Amino acid sequence: MRRLPLPLLLAGLVLGLGLGLGEPEPPAPSGAQCLEHDCFAVFWKPGPFAAASAACQRHGGHLMTVRSTVAEDAIGLLLRNRDGKLWLGLRLPTLCTEPARRLRGFQWVTGDTRTDYDNWAPSGRRCGQLCVAVSRELSWEERSCEEPADGFLCEYNYPDSCPRLPLADGASLAYRTPFGATGGDFMALPPGSTAVVSPMGLQLLCEAAASSGRTRWGRSEPGAWQCLLANGGCEGSCEEFGGAPRCVCPAGKKLGPDGRGCLSPCASAPCDHHCVPDGESFHCMCAEGYQLGPDGSSCQDVDDCVRVPEVCEQVCHNTEGGFECRCHRGYEMVEGHCMPVPNCSTGPCDHICEDVPGSYQCSCHNGYVVDPKNPTQCVRQCEDGRCLAECDFSNLSCFCPEGFVTDHLPDGVTLCVDIDECENNYCEHNCTNTLGSYVCHCQPGYVPFDINHCKPISPDDNVDEYSGDSGPSPPIPSHIPPKAEHLHPGALVGITMGVLCTALVLLAVGYHLARKRCHPPSSMEYKYGSPREKEMGLQQVSASQKV
Repeated sequence: MRRLPLPLLLAGLVLGLGLGLGEPEPPAPSGAQCLEHDCFAVFWKPGPFAAASAACQRHGGHLMTVRSTVAEDAIGLLLRNRDGKLWLGLRLPTLCTEPARRLRGFQWVTGDTRTDYDNWAPSGRRCGQLCVAVSRELSWEERSCEEPADGFLCEYNYPDSCPRLPLADGASLAYRTPFGATGGDFMALPPGSTAVVSPMGLQLLCEAAASSGRTRWGRSEPGAWQCLLANGGCEGSCEEFGGAPRCVCPAGKKLGPDGRGCLSPCASAPCDHHCVPDGESFHCMCAEGYQLGPDGSSCQDVDDCVRVPEVCEQVCHNTEGGFECRCHRGYEMVEGHCMPVPNCSTGPCDHICEDVPGSYQCSCHNGYVVDPKNPTQCVRQCEDGRCLAECDFSNLSCFCPEGFVTDHLPDGVTLCVDIDECENNYCEHNCTNTLGSYVCHCQPGYVPFDINHCKPISPDDNVDEYSGDSGPSPPIPSHIPPKAEHLHPGALVGITMGVLCTALVLLAVGYHLARKRCHPPSSMEYKYGSPREKEMGLQQVSASQKV
């Protein structure tokens, strides 16, 4: 046997692929029907589930989903009592079925489980790679996906459709769908379908009209065809003029390029903003804030600030199609008016800010005073040598003003207590403690050298003998007397209880002494029932008499 050269084999392979031999042509359906936007087709070609699914997808469809009785009726029409098993678009995504569920755990090839209908044949729980086929009795049967069925059912969905054409006297129709189905009894036709009308020799195409975008019958040649067939394809009315059909559009519209559709005069108008039909013509209009340009179609912005000079209180800023009112520096827009900006809105006051002409003034809440080092800040004020500390409970810390120290009381209260700086001997001579600070004084014959030290008076100092004090005075003590301590509320309660207890003890002692002064009677008087009983008195009774 003579072998063909390798180049010839490769050429034959390329030629075969070019002729479409690499992928088989999908089979033509044995029957099909379209209902509104959905079409169904039956293919009697044996094969497994995967091959059937691929065949449906070649024309943009998928294996049929049967979600209602309408789809079931469509299957009955397609089968026409022919016996066999046809693949449906149900497959098992899990290992085993779930008979208690409506779809038994199966899923449509569209990826969902939505359905209002089912018709399962009796079956228990099964496991494996399972798919679903339908029989002539319209019952659903579970079977292995690899096991060939007698054919399959495809479903094609479209956004719109064309109605079936009415038959004129002596005319016949032959339709062909995009998925290869042919016939003359379709209820609706999807876009891309053709219709051959005999004996008129018309070939029509179901397509979206350029004028309206709606799907309707048309043809490549412009103009109307016979008015008896689908109104001649006219969107308006179809009329015969001298035996020739012609489309006529209603008032305010004109014929489109195909001679059948009706267009608004504004459909191709070059207006920038708005188009207003005017019979078979139009005129352009602009939105507010614009004016029509010299060409009658473009719109140009109007400078509203120039057109209405006092439209704003202070500053007018023109924008595209409008304007914007603004305020001078130091003012802000409040409900359409320019109001002075409060100085306190930018003031750095720690507590209270008060507007004053051209500026602001800071003040503090009760218990605080303005910091002499920074007039915008507030510090604690301890007028009597102690006050409540300022505590931050988030980190359990308390703060006191400078010159004070914290004092934690047993009841949990933290006070700020003044520090007696004089105890630290900061002053060289005499010291006077103040709230939060101290003052140094010099002895006679000395003058201050700095805040803590003194120096002897020299003739150049030009001061008197007493270092600037107003006359002779006794030396200022180096320490001021200790401050009176405030009694704690608990101590007051204790003192009160002690006084009460002492009073009670004294009262008891007095009562006891009073009783001792009163003598009891020497003999006891008894009451007698008769004079004889009184004469008898009390007699001693011997033990022998006790019975």
